[in-house]
Formats: sequence, structure tokens, C-alpha cells
Amino acid sequence: MNPENEAGRLTLIVRMGPETVGEMLPGLIRRVKSEGRTVVWSCDPMHANTVKSETGYKTRHFDQILREVQAFFEVHKSEGTHAGGVHFEMTGKDVTECVGGGQAIKETDLSARYHTNCDPRLNATQSLELAFLLAEQLKNERQKLA
Repeated sequence: MNPENEAGRLTLIVRMGPETVGEMLPGLIRRVKSEGRTVVWSCDPMHANTVKSETGYKTRHFDQILREVQAFFEVHKSEGTHAGGVHFEMTGKDVTECVGGGQAIKETDLSARYHTNCDPRLNATQSLELAFLLAEQLKNERQKLA
């Protein structure tokens, strides 16, 4: 798929969940490095964190999404590699499809504004909260290097 090892040509998308990413990703990174391959590492914390709630709705937990992304960045830092991207499913609408976050959406709140036809999305407030938390983490890491 990338016989010339062209930078940016091949993206490896990590979907492991917050517990597994710290255990499995370092070995994958080391293997790719040992093969001399140039890849873009991206994290998709949405799919490994989809669960069926007790109320019957498919949902995702905000804290699990955040923990997976944080672990993804931490592993790359410890391995000396670059975390190249993240994928979030979100909407600018005030939906109740993912639980948690500053709004403290609970499983019993899901039915209020559950509008997805496929997978649960972070709402506008949760998306902004996640963006600011990740920006703060990256800023703190940059400051430690300065």
C-alpha cells in the first residue's frame, strides 16, 4: 500500500479502548518503527467505547473517550513518536447520545434528545469540552519541553 514509504500516505487508526491502548499500542509502534515504516498514527476513541445502556440505547461514555485519547498521546510520547490525529463523531446539536461530560448526561437522559440513525455522537458542549481538555494537555506537554 505504500511501497515507497511515502510520508503521510498510510494512516494506522487505533481503536482499542482506554485500557488496551496502553498495553497494545507500544508494541505496534515498536514493530512499525523496526520495519522502518513511515505512518500517520490516528486515534478513533469512539468505536471501541460504544456500549448498550441499561435503558437500551447505544451510547458512549465521555470519560472513556477522553481516557483513550489521553493514553494514545501518552504512549506516543513515551515511544518518541508523533500522535498524528484523532477522530470524533460529533454534532453541533444539543443531543443526548453520549453520557457524561460537564453536562453530566446520564443513561436515563438518553431518550430526551437521541437523534442519531447510526452511532451516538458527542453533542456541541461535549465536543468543545473534549477539545479544550485535549488542548490543555497538549499545551502542558509543550511547556514541559520548553
